[in-house]
Parts: sequence; structure tokens; C-alpha cells
Amino acid sequence: MKLVDDSNKIKYKEFLEKHERCNFQQSLDWGKVKTFWKNEVVLAEDSEGNIIGSISVLIRKIPIFGNIMYASRGPVCDIHDKNVLEQLTKGLKELSKKYNAFVLKIEPDVKSDDKEFREIVESLGYKIKDDAKNFNEEIQPRYVFRLDIKDKTEDEIFAGFHQKTRYNIRLATKKGVTIKEGTREDLKDFHKIMQITGERDKFMIRPLSYFEKMYDELYPNHMKVLMAYYEGKPISGIIDIMYGNKVWYLYGASSNEHRNLMPNYLLQWEGIKYAIENKKDVYDFRGVSGVLDESHPQYGLYRFKKGFGAEFTEFLGEIYIEFKPLKYKVYKISEKTYKNLAVAKTEIKKIIKKMGKLTTINGVAKQSQE
Repeated sequence: MKLVDDSNKIKYKEFLEKHERCNFQQSLDWGKVKTFWKNEVVLAEDSEGNIIGSISVLIRKIPIFGNIMYASRGPVCDIHDKNVLEQLTKGLKELSKKYNAFVLKIEPDVKSDDKEFREIVESLGYKIKDDAKNFNEEIQPRYVFRLDIKDKTEDEIFAGFHQKTRYNIRLATKKGVTIKEGTREDLKDFHKIMQITGERDKFMIRPLSYFEKMYDELYPNHMKVLMAYYEGKPISGIIDIMYGNKVWYLYGASSNEHRNLMPNYLLQWEGIKYAIENKKDVYDFRGVSGVLDESHPQYGLYRFKKGFGAEFTEFLGEIYIEFKPLKYKVYKISEKTYKNLAVAKTEIKKIIKKMGKLTTINGVAKQSQE
């Protein structure tokens, strides 16, 4: 088993950034962001000691069960070279013994229709979880929009946008929305707006400290904060991650005010222009729901990202190896129960909050009547 250590981490970083399958979640920098996980990188090498494949793994202790191993968007290699995948898998199995892991989960950057990759990993002992549709069913989104910008000009890319998207970008500019690159201090405004977004769109958000940690580890080479302003007030923002040949739109936040000015469209266009200027190949809009029904609560997000002319991409689902099948089965049951309880707890908090507001309103109304 060959791992990344101080002696070869520069070599690994160079390999990752130059590889066409580069993904920021496979970087050592991203491993530092995930402070509650231990990061190990397994390498595959040729006979001359050159790196020909890698997979970055996050390892975390789960009370009672033991350690879980998780790799997001790996491996980085020729995914149709069985010898390389076999070498990486052997290293992962050795790593599982070192950490007494009960399961290995991988969410690869591989399209769902790649039959050759499916056959290889199944022959190596992996199982495939291949039925997720919504965001909450997997850690990474299975469905994304990816915009091919390789060797293309701004005019060529802009012409490929939906007519309404082009109109909204021009509208934002015409109405006086301005875009500025944010600093670490601006993350406070970004986080405040994101809290509003989370409450409006009903999703949990990470604490400010998480985004500050991201900034500390990734800025300036791999992270960009863009903030939209109207009349000097921040109204929305995005966080883009740059690594290798790609840029990822990782987080977005928008206030309830001035949404009619379409700042989110202008923010994305600025992010795309930055990617073009820096000669990237792909601008990745990240996740959307796989349920393409206009009545679905996340259909608006799908329509927004689709308007930029990007390719709707479906990844292969989670592939995994159960090192301790019985323990993993019990873990899955407990995990599902925990998620259900968390959802119920959130809903109860919302009800209590609404009741508190109602009590206040009634109290004020009563006082005015007196």
C-alpha cells in the first residue's frame, strides 16, 4: 500500500492538478477542510514509481460501529484500466484493516452509462447503489449541470445561454447590480444571506466557521467568493472552487430582497467568465434533483441551471465494499432512523417558532386594542 506523505505530497498535487479527472474533493487542501475526518490518499504507481492513479479517502469514527471510509469523486486515473483500479482497491482494503473500517463508500466522478467501469468495479468486489433521485439520498449530488468551456470565448458561451438567461444577466447589469470579489470578512455577509436562503428553501446550512476554514485552506488559488450588491448592500453571493481544469459552483446564497433584479444570474456569469479567462475546461454548476417534474420543489433550481446551456449529467451512484456486512446493515438502519428524527426535530422547531410569532402578534394586537 502506497500512501501520500511528506515525501511525495508535492508530486501528488502535481499529478492531481494535471489530470483530466481532477476533482477538488480529491485534494489534500480539501482534506484539511474536513476537520472531523482523517485524510489518507492511496496511490497506484507504475514500475518506475510514477503516479498513475490515486484516491483520497476520508476516515471517521462512528460511535459503536467503528470507522467509515468515504471517497468523494475519486478515483483519479484511467477509469477503464482494470490494473490501476485493482491496485487502488488492494490499497484501500489494506487501509481498511489499518483503521478497522466496517465499510468503504465511493461516489465516483463517472457517468451512469459507463458500462465498462461498472463491470470492472463489480469484478473487483464493489456493489453499486444506483437508485438515488433526490439530494438527501447521497452525500454528493448524483445529477449536475456541467458547462463545457474548453477553448471557447465569452461570446460563444453567452450565445449558448437560453434567451431568458441572457435577458436576466443584462437586466441585473442595467438595474445597477454590481459584483465584487469577497474577502474573508465578507463571509459574514455571505453567511447571513445563506441563513435566509436556508430558511426559505428549507435546507440546513453549515456554520460560519466552516466557510472560514475553507477560505483559510483554499484561498487564493482554489477559492473565490463573489458578492452581488445593490445600492451598496449585499444581496447575494456564490463560492466557486477552482482546481485543475475545472471550476465548481459550490455554494450560493440570496436574500429575499431585490430578487427581481436577478443578481444570481449575473453572479454565475461572472464566475463563468473567470473560468474562461483562466482557461479552464469545465464550469460545474453542481447538483440538481433527478426528478424532472415541474411540481417538484427543486424544479426551479433545475430550470435556473439549465438556462446556462450546460449538459445535464447523471453520475454513477455510490459504489461500496462491506468489510463487515452485518455491522454495516445495522449502521444503515440507525442512520435512517437518525435522519428521520433530525427531520422531525427541525419541523417541531419550525412549529414552535411559528407559534412564538403568532403569540407575539396576538399580544401586540391585544395591547393596541387596550
